[in-house]
Amino acid sequence: MAKAGRNILLDDNEKEILKAYENGRLTSEKPSFDYVAAARNTMKKNRKINIRISENDLSALQRRAAREGIPYQTLIGSVLHKFASGFLKEVG
Repeated sequence: MAKAGRNILLDDNEKEILKAYENGRLTSEKPSFDYVAAARNTMKKNRKINIRISENDLSALQRRAAREGIPYQTLIGSVLHKFASGFLKEVG
């Protein structure tokens, strides 16, 4: 069942599932809801905007994005999304 060298403790239900998997008795079903399409639609970038920001702020954003290894436009979009979704809060 489990690979040698692994000390995994399974309860009876988990053992039954593992045995069924190893015997090829488990099959996957197509989900009734298309989660991939929902995720794509949620994150679809379908609007363009133009904004004016200071040269210093843009340079700071570009440096931060470079440290993160992402394009600066992606960083800006992520920050705006987090703020709009309530995950990024104002301090003070």
